[in-house]
Amino acid sequence: MRITVHDFSGHPFQAELSRSLARQGHEVEHLHAEQYVSGKGHLDLLPDDPTRLRFAGIRLRLPFLKYSPLTRLRYEAAYGAEWIRRTRRGDAQVTIASNVPLVSHFRWAVWAQLQRHPWVFWHQDIDSVGLADEARSRLPRPLGALAARVFDRMERFCARTAAHVVAIGDGFCETYDRWGVDPQRVSVISNWAPLDKVRPTSRAHHRSTELFGEAEGLRMLYAGTLGRKHNPMLLVEVLRAAHAQGLEAAMTVISEGEAADSLAALAQEEPDLGLRVLPFQPAEDLPYVLGSADVLVGLLEPDATMFSIPSKVLSYMAAGRPILGLMPDDNPAAMDILTTGGHVEVPTVDGAWACAEWLEKLAADTGAVATIGSRARAVAEEKFHLPTITQRFESVLAASLAPAATARPERAAPQPERATGLVAS
Repeated sequence: MRITVHDFSGHPFQAELSRSLARQGHEVEHLHAEQYVSGKGHLDLLPDDPTRLRFAGIRLRLPFLKYSPLTRLRYEAAYGAEWIRRTRRGDAQVTIASNVPLVSHFRWAVWAQLQRHPWVFWHQDIDSVGLADEARSRLPRPLGALAARVFDRMERFCARTAAHVVAIGDGFCETYDRWGVDPQRVSVISNWAPLDKVRPTSRAHHRSTELFGEAEGLRMLYAGTLGRKHNPMLLVEVLRAAHAQGLEAAMTVISEGEAADSLAALAQEEPDLGLRVLPFQPAEDLPYVLGSADVLVGLLEPDATMFSIPSKVLSYMAAGRPILGLMPDDNPAAMDILTTGGHVEVPTVDGAWACAEWLEKLAADTGAVATIGSRARAVAEEKFHLPTITQRFESVLAASLAPAATARPERAAPQPERATGLVAS
Protein backbone atom coordinates (compact mmCIF):
# COMPACT_ATOMS: atom_id res chain seq x y z
CA MET A 1 0.00 0.00 0.00
CA ARG A 2 0.94 3.64 -0.46
CA ILE A 3 0.21 5.27 2.90
CA THR A 4 0.41 8.77 4.32
CA VAL A 5 0.59 8.98 8.12
CA HIS A 6 -0.21 12.55 9.11
CA ASP A 7 0.49 13.22 12.78
CA PHE A 8 0.20 16.94 13.38
CA SER A 9 2.06 16.80 16.71
CA GLY A 10 5.04 14.76 15.52
CA HIS A 11 4.95 12.45 18.52
CA PRO A 12 7.27 9.44 18.90
CA PHE A 13 5.01 6.41 18.54
CA GLN A 14 3.26 7.65 15.40
CA ALA A 15 6.68 7.96 13.75
CA GLU A 16 7.48 4.43 14.88
CA LEU A 17 4.30 3.12 13.27
CA SER A 18 5.38 4.69 9.98
CA ARG A 19 8.76 3.01 10.27
CA SER A 20 7.17 -0.33 11.05
CA LEU A 21 4.72 -0.09 8.15
CA ALA A 22 7.59 0.74 5.79
CA ARG A 23 9.52 -2.29 7.05
CA GLN A 24 6.52 -4.39 6.05
CA GLY A 25 6.97 -3.27 2.44
CA HIS A 26 4.53 -0.34 2.29
CA GLU A 27 5.40 3.05 0.77
CA VAL A 28 4.99 5.48 3.68
CA GLU A 29 5.10 9.27 3.85
CA HIS A 30 5.02 10.70 7.38
CA LEU A 31 3.80 14.31 7.70
CA HIS A 32 3.88 16.57 10.75
CA ALA A 33 3.42 20.26 11.58
CA GLU A 34 6.83 21.89 11.89
CA GLN A 35 5.50 24.90 13.80
CA TYR A 36 3.84 22.90 16.55
CA VAL A 37 6.09 22.87 19.61
CA SER A 38 5.96 19.65 21.58
CA GLY A 39 7.99 16.63 22.56
CA LYS A 40 8.88 15.28 19.12
CA GLY A 41 9.83 11.83 17.95
CA HIS A 42 12.55 10.91 15.46
CA LEU A 43 11.25 12.78 12.41
CA ASP A 44 14.31 12.37 10.22
CA LEU A 45 15.55 9.28 8.45
CA LEU A 46 17.79 7.13 10.62
CA PRO A 47 20.58 4.92 9.22
CA ASP A 48 18.53 1.73 9.54
CA ASP A 49 15.29 3.16 8.16
CA PRO A 50 13.79 1.47 5.07
CA THR A 51 14.06 3.23 1.72
CA ARG A 52 10.26 3.18 1.39
CA LEU A 53 9.93 5.75 4.21
CA ARG A 54 9.83 9.54 3.83
CA PHE A 55 9.44 12.27 6.46
CA ALA A 56 8.20 15.76 5.63
CA GLY A 57 7.06 18.76 7.63
CA ILE A 58 4.28 21.20 6.81
CA ARG A 59 5.18 24.83 7.50
CA LEU A 60 2.96 27.84 6.79
CA ARG A 61 3.83 31.50 6.47
CA LEU A 62 1.22 32.18 9.14
CA PRO A 63 2.47 31.93 12.72
CA PHE A 64 1.13 29.23 15.03
CA LEU A 65 0.00 31.11 18.14
CA LYS A 66 -1.54 28.55 20.45
CA TYR A 67 -3.08 31.05 22.86
CA SER A 68 -4.48 33.54 20.32
CA PRO A 69 -7.87 32.10 19.25
CA LEU A 70 -8.47 34.15 16.10
CA THR A 71 -4.89 33.84 14.84
CA ARG A 72 -4.92 30.14 15.55
CA LEU A 73 -8.25 29.71 13.75
CA ARG A 74 -6.73 31.32 10.64
CA TYR A 75 -3.71 29.07 10.96
CA GLU A 76 -5.83 25.91 11.31
CA ALA A 77 -7.95 26.81 8.28
CA ALA A 78 -4.83 27.50 6.20
CA TYR A 79 -3.22 24.30 7.46
CA GLY A 80 -6.22 22.31 6.31
CA ALA A 81 -5.93 23.85 2.86
CA GLU A 82 -2.20 23.05 2.67
CA TRP A 83 -2.88 19.48 3.78
CA ILE A 84 -5.38 19.16 0.92
CA ARG A 85 -2.75 20.41 -1.54
CA ARG A 86 -0.22 17.91 -0.21
CA THR A 87 -2.70 15.06 -0.57
CA ARG A 88 -3.58 16.09 -4.13
CA ARG A 89 0.10 16.18 -5.11
CA GLY A 90 0.84 12.83 -3.50
CA ASP A 91 -0.09 9.33 -4.59
CA ALA A 92 -1.23 7.83 -1.29
CA GLN A 93 -3.96 5.22 -1.51
CA VAL A 94 -4.98 5.81 2.09
CA THR A 95 -4.25 8.37 4.82
CA ILE A 96 -4.00 8.00 8.59
CA ALA A 97 -4.82 11.26 10.41
CA SER A 98 -3.76 11.78 14.02
CA ASN A 99 -3.74 14.77 16.40
CA VAL A 100 -4.89 17.20 13.69
CA PRO A 101 -6.66 20.32 15.07
CA LEU A 102 -10.40 20.17 14.53
CA VAL A 103 -10.77 23.03 12.04
CA SER A 104 -7.90 21.70 9.88
CA HIS A 105 -9.20 18.18 10.16
CA PHE A 106 -12.77 19.09 9.26
CA ARG A 107 -11.71 21.08 6.20
CA TRP A 108 -9.60 18.18 4.93
CA ALA A 109 -12.30 15.60 5.76
CA VAL A 110 -14.86 17.48 3.65
CA TRP A 111 -12.43 17.38 0.72
CA ALA A 112 -11.66 13.68 1.30
CA GLN A 113 -15.38 12.88 1.33
CA LEU A 114 -15.94 14.70 -1.95
CA GLN A 115 -12.90 13.03 -3.56
CA ARG A 116 -13.70 9.61 -2.05
CA HIS A 117 -10.19 9.46 -0.64
CA PRO A 118 -10.13 6.66 1.99
CA TRP A 119 -8.68 7.58 5.34
CA VAL A 120 -8.38 6.35 8.91
CA PHE A 121 -9.22 8.63 11.85
CA TRP A 122 -6.63 7.73 14.52
CA HIS A 123 -8.53 9.40 17.36
CA GLN A 124 -6.25 10.61 20.16
CA ASP A 125 -8.56 13.11 21.89
CA ILE A 126 -12.24 13.96 21.52
CA ASP A 127 -11.42 17.59 20.83
CA SER A 128 -15.00 18.83 20.54
CA VAL A 129 -15.67 18.10 24.23
CA GLY A 130 -12.82 20.30 25.43
CA LEU A 131 -13.60 22.99 22.87
CA ALA A 132 -17.25 23.01 23.90
CA ASP A 133 -16.30 23.46 27.56
CA GLU A 134 -14.01 26.33 26.65
CA ALA A 135 -16.69 27.98 24.51
CA ARG A 136 -19.27 27.77 27.29
CA SER A 137 -16.83 29.28 29.77
CA ARG A 138 -15.81 32.21 27.54
CA LEU A 139 -18.97 33.13 25.67
CA PRO A 140 -22.49 34.18 26.61
CA ARG A 141 -24.70 31.14 27.12
CA PRO A 142 -26.48 31.15 23.70
CA LEU A 143 -23.22 31.63 21.75
CA GLY A 144 -21.42 29.08 23.87
CA ALA A 145 -24.15 26.52 23.28
CA LEU A 146 -24.08 27.23 19.52
CA ALA A 147 -20.30 26.87 19.36
CA ALA A 148 -20.48 23.60 21.29
CA ARG A 149 -22.98 22.17 18.80
CA VAL A 150 -20.84 23.23 15.85
CA PHE A 151 -17.69 21.65 17.31
CA ASP A 152 -19.60 18.46 18.00
CA ARG A 153 -20.98 18.32 14.45
CA MET A 154 -17.55 18.94 12.95
CA GLU A 155 -15.89 16.10 14.82
CA ARG A 156 -18.88 13.84 14.28
CA PHE A 157 -18.58 14.49 10.54
CA CYS A 158 -14.91 13.47 10.63
CA ALA A 159 -15.71 10.25 12.48
CA ARG A 160 -18.73 9.33 10.33
CA THR A 161 -17.01 9.93 7.00
CA ALA A 162 -13.72 8.22 7.81
CA ALA A 163 -13.37 4.75 6.33
CA HIS A 164 -12.33 3.55 9.77
CA VAL A 165 -11.85 5.01 13.24
CA VAL A 166 -9.07 3.83 15.54
CA ALA A 167 -9.78 4.85 19.13
CA ILE A 168 -7.12 4.72 21.82
CA GLY A 169 -9.57 3.62 24.53
CA ASP A 170 -12.93 1.93 24.99
CA GLY A 171 -14.39 5.08 26.54
CA PHE A 172 -14.45 6.77 23.13
CA CYS A 173 -17.05 4.29 21.89
CA GLU A 174 -19.84 5.87 23.93
CA THR A 175 -19.34 9.07 21.94
CA TYR A 176 -19.29 7.12 18.67
CA ASP A 177 -22.64 5.55 19.58
CA ARG A 178 -24.09 9.02 20.08
CA TRP A 179 -22.61 10.19 16.79
CA GLY A 180 -24.01 7.21 14.90
CA VAL A 181 -20.65 5.79 13.84
CA ASP A 182 -20.95 2.22 12.57
CA PRO A 183 -19.35 -0.03 15.24
CA GLN A 184 -18.02 -2.26 12.43
CA ARG A 185 -15.80 0.65 11.38
CA VAL A 186 -14.31 1.20 14.85
CA SER A 187 -11.24 -0.48 16.33
CA VAL A 188 -9.65 0.17 19.72
CA ILE A 189 -5.85 0.11 19.61
CA SER A 190 -4.11 1.48 22.70
CA ASN A 191 -1.18 3.84 22.34
CA TRP A 192 2.34 2.70 23.13
CA ALA A 193 5.91 3.97 23.40
CA PRO A 194 8.81 2.95 21.12
CA LEU A 195 10.77 0.54 23.31
CA ASP A 196 13.96 0.81 21.28
CA LYS A 197 13.97 4.61 21.43
CA VAL A 198 12.84 5.02 25.08
CA ARG A 199 14.83 2.70 27.32
CA PRO A 200 16.05 2.66 30.92
CA THR A 201 19.32 4.45 31.68
CA SER A 202 21.39 5.05 34.78
CA ARG A 203 20.46 8.00 36.99
CA ALA A 204 23.89 9.61 36.52
CA HIS A 205 24.93 10.44 32.97
CA HIS A 206 26.10 13.29 30.73
CA ARG A 207 22.76 15.16 30.98
CA SER A 208 22.08 14.78 34.71
CA THR A 209 23.72 17.99 35.92
CA GLU A 210 22.02 20.09 33.26
CA LEU A 211 18.65 18.60 34.16
CA PHE A 212 18.88 18.60 37.96
CA GLY A 213 21.94 20.62 38.91
CA GLU A 214 23.59 19.28 42.05
CA ALA A 215 20.36 17.89 43.53
CA GLU A 216 21.11 14.56 45.20
CA GLY A 217 17.78 13.93 46.94
CA LEU A 218 14.57 12.71 45.40
CA ARG A 219 14.38 13.82 41.77
CA MET A 220 10.98 14.26 40.11
CA LEU A 221 10.35 15.13 36.47
CA TYR A 222 7.42 16.11 34.29
CA ALA A 223 7.94 15.98 30.51
CA GLY A 224 5.25 17.03 28.05
CA THR A 225 2.81 19.70 27.09
CA LEU A 226 1.06 21.78 29.76
CA GLY A 227 -2.29 22.83 28.37
CA ARG A 228 -5.97 23.01 29.13
CA LYS A 229 -5.99 19.40 30.35
CA HIS A 230 -3.36 20.02 33.05
CA ASN A 231 -2.97 22.07 36.22
CA PRO A 232 0.76 22.90 36.33
CA MET A 233 0.56 24.28 39.87
CA LEU A 234 -0.03 20.74 41.13
CA LEU A 235 3.61 20.05 40.27
CA VAL A 236 4.62 22.83 42.63
CA GLU A 237 2.28 21.51 45.33
CA VAL A 238 3.82 18.03 45.08
CA LEU A 239 7.25 19.60 45.55
CA ARG A 240 6.08 21.68 48.50
CA ALA A 241 4.48 18.61 50.07
CA ALA A 242 7.74 16.66 49.72
CA HIS A 243 9.64 19.47 51.44
CA ALA A 244 7.06 19.64 54.22
CA GLN A 245 7.58 15.89 54.75
CA GLY A 246 11.24 16.60 55.34
CA LEU A 247 12.42 15.26 52.00
CA GLU A 248 15.29 16.70 50.02
CA ALA A 249 13.48 16.90 46.67
CA ALA A 250 13.75 18.65 43.31
CA MET A 251 11.38 18.91 40.35
CA THR A 252 12.35 19.50 36.71
CA VAL A 253 9.67 20.36 34.16
CA ILE A 254 10.36 19.82 30.45
CA SER A 255 7.79 21.89 28.57
CA GLU A 256 7.12 25.13 26.69
CA GLY A 257 4.29 27.65 26.54
CA GLU A 258 2.46 29.95 28.94
CA ALA A 259 2.18 27.44 31.77
CA ALA A 260 5.88 26.56 31.54
CA ASP A 261 6.74 30.27 31.54
CA SER A 262 4.68 30.76 34.71
CA LEU A 263 6.50 27.90 36.42
CA ALA A 264 9.86 29.32 35.31
CA ALA A 265 8.95 32.70 36.82
CA LEU A 266 8.00 31.01 40.09
CA ALA A 267 11.30 29.12 40.09
CA GLN A 268 13.15 32.43 39.83
CA GLU A 269 11.10 33.98 42.62
CA GLU A 270 11.71 31.01 44.92
CA PRO A 271 15.20 29.69 44.18
CA ASP A 272 15.11 27.39 47.22
CA LEU A 273 12.04 25.57 45.90
CA GLY A 274 14.13 23.19 43.82
CA LEU A 275 12.10 23.78 40.65
CA ARG A 276 13.75 23.90 37.25
CA VAL A 277 12.03 24.47 33.86
CA LEU A 278 13.67 23.50 30.58
CA PRO A 279 12.43 23.50 26.97
CA PHE A 280 11.55 20.37 25.03
CA GLN A 281 14.59 18.19 24.50
CA PRO A 282 15.85 16.39 21.37
CA ALA A 283 14.19 13.03 20.73
CA GLU A 284 17.50 11.18 20.96
CA ASP A 285 17.98 12.49 24.52
CA LEU A 286 14.58 11.37 25.82
CA PRO A 287 15.90 8.21 27.56
CA TYR A 288 18.48 10.29 29.46
CA VAL A 289 15.95 13.01 30.31
CA LEU A 290 13.53 10.51 31.83
CA GLY A 291 16.25 8.35 33.32
CA SER A 292 17.77 11.22 35.28
CA ALA A 293 14.75 11.26 37.61
CA ASP A 294 13.65 8.92 40.40
CA VAL A 295 9.95 9.64 39.85
CA LEU A 296 8.10 10.69 36.68
CA VAL A 297 4.92 12.73 37.11
CA GLY A 298 1.75 12.75 35.00
CA LEU A 299 -1.19 15.16 35.12
CA LEU A 300 -4.79 15.12 33.89
CA GLU A 301 -7.69 17.29 35.00
CA PRO A 302 -10.97 15.60 36.04
CA ASP A 303 -13.04 17.06 33.20
CA ALA A 304 -10.51 15.80 30.63
CA THR A 305 -10.62 12.14 31.56
CA MET A 306 -13.64 11.48 29.35
CA PHE A 307 -11.84 12.55 26.18
CA SER A 308 -8.10 12.14 26.84
CA ILE A 309 -5.57 9.48 27.85
CA PRO A 310 -2.12 10.98 28.56
CA SER A 311 0.33 9.07 26.39
CA LYS A 312 3.36 10.46 28.23
CA VAL A 313 2.69 7.80 30.88
CA LEU A 314 3.56 5.18 28.26
CA SER A 315 6.98 6.75 27.67
CA TYR A 316 7.47 6.85 31.44
CA MET A 317 6.76 3.11 31.59
CA ALA A 318 9.26 2.41 28.81
CA ALA A 319 11.87 4.48 30.67
CA GLY A 320 11.57 2.13 33.65
CA ARG A 321 10.87 4.62 36.43
CA PRO A 322 8.19 4.84 39.16
CA ILE A 323 5.27 7.01 38.08
CA LEU A 324 3.20 9.44 40.14
CA GLY A 325 -0.13 10.37 38.58
CA LEU A 326 -2.38 13.24 39.58
CA MET A 327 -5.44 12.22 37.59
CA PRO A 328 -8.82 10.50 37.94
CA ASP A 329 -8.27 6.88 38.93
CA ASP A 330 -10.66 5.59 36.27
CA ASN A 331 -8.49 6.89 33.41
CA PRO A 332 -6.65 4.10 31.55
CA ALA A 333 -3.34 5.87 32.21
CA ALA A 334 -4.02 5.76 35.96
CA MET A 335 -4.71 2.05 35.69
CA ASP A 336 -1.36 1.56 33.94
CA ILE A 337 0.40 3.50 36.70
CA LEU A 338 -1.15 1.37 39.42
CA THR A 339 -0.35 -1.83 37.53
CA THR A 340 3.33 -0.91 37.48
CA GLY A 341 3.43 -0.15 41.21
CA GLY A 342 3.20 3.62 40.90
CA HIS A 343 0.89 5.93 42.81
CA VAL A 344 -2.24 7.87 41.80
CA GLU A 345 -4.00 10.71 43.60
CA VAL A 346 -6.86 12.98 42.63
CA PRO A 347 -5.70 16.08 40.69
CA THR A 348 -6.32 18.57 43.49
CA VAL A 349 -4.11 20.43 45.97
CA ASP A 350 -5.13 17.95 48.65
CA GLY A 351 -4.26 15.12 46.28
CA ALA A 352 -0.85 16.63 45.61
CA TRP A 353 -0.11 16.85 49.33
CA ALA A 354 -1.33 13.28 49.82
CA CYS A 355 1.54 12.15 47.56
CA ALA A 356 4.10 13.04 50.20
CA GLU A 357 3.70 9.83 52.21
CA TRP A 358 4.32 7.66 49.12
CA LEU A 359 7.29 9.79 48.12
CA GLU A 360 8.75 9.47 51.62
CA LYS A 361 8.52 5.67 51.50
CA LEU A 362 10.13 5.68 48.06
CA ALA A 363 12.99 7.89 49.20
CA ALA A 364 13.59 5.75 52.30
CA ASP A 365 13.94 2.54 50.30
CA THR A 366 16.59 2.97 47.63
CA GLY A 367 15.72 -0.42 46.16
CA ALA A 368 12.06 0.56 45.62
CA VAL A 369 12.87 2.88 42.74
CA ALA A 370 14.68 0.09 40.89
CA THR A 371 12.04 -2.52 41.72
CA ILE A 372 9.08 -0.42 40.60
CA GLY A 373 11.02 0.83 37.58
CA SER A 374 11.81 -2.72 36.47
CA ARG A 375 8.16 -3.63 36.79
CA ALA A 376 7.13 -0.60 34.73
CA ARG A 377 9.53 -1.58 31.94
CA ALA A 378 8.35 -5.20 32.06
CA VAL A 379 4.72 -4.15 31.68
CA ALA A 380 5.69 -1.88 28.78
CA GLU A 381 7.53 -4.70 27.01
CA GLU A 382 4.50 -6.93 27.42
CA LYS A 383 2.00 -4.37 26.13
CA PHE A 384 3.99 -2.47 23.48
CA HIS A 385 4.61 -5.24 20.95
CA LEU A 386 5.06 -3.24 17.75
CA PRO A 387 4.74 -6.13 15.23
CA THR A 388 1.31 -7.01 16.64
CA ILE A 389 0.23 -3.36 16.65
CA THR A 390 1.44 -2.95 13.06
CA GLN A 391 -0.54 -6.00 11.94
CA ARG A 392 -3.69 -4.50 13.45
CA PHE A 393 -3.14 -1.24 11.60
CA GLU A 394 -2.47 -3.12 8.37
CA SER A 395 -5.82 -4.87 8.76
CA VAL A 396 -7.55 -1.54 9.35
CA LEU A 397 -5.88 -0.01 6.30
CA ALA A 398 -6.78 -2.96 4.07
CA ALA A 399 -10.40 -2.77 5.21
CA SER A 400 -10.42 0.98 4.55
CA LEU A 401 -9.43 0.39 0.93
CA ALA A 402 -12.14 -2.21 0.38
CA PRO A 403 -15.23 -0.97 -1.53
CA ALA A 404 -17.46 -1.92 1.39
CA ALA A 405 -15.59 0.50 3.63
CA THR A 406 -16.83 3.57 1.77
CA ALA A 407 -17.99 5.99 4.45
CA ARG A 408 -21.66 6.82 4.69
CA PRO A 409 -22.17 10.35 3.28
CA GLU A 410 -23.57 13.12 5.43
CA ARG A 411 -26.54 15.07 4.11
CA ALA A 412 -24.80 18.36 4.75
CA ALA A 413 -21.47 19.30 6.27
CA PRO A 414 -21.51 21.86 9.10
CA GLN A 415 -19.89 25.15 8.24
CA PRO A 416 -16.74 25.97 10.25
CA GLU A 417 -17.32 29.72 9.84
CA ARG A 418 -19.95 29.46 12.57
CA ALA A 419 -17.41 28.15 15.08
CA THR A 420 -16.82 31.59 16.71
CA GLY A 421 -13.03 31.45 16.50
CA LEU A 422 -12.42 29.35 19.61
CA VAL A 423 -9.82 26.63 19.32
CA ALA A 424 -8.13 24.20 21.66
CA SER A 425 -5.46 25.62 23.89
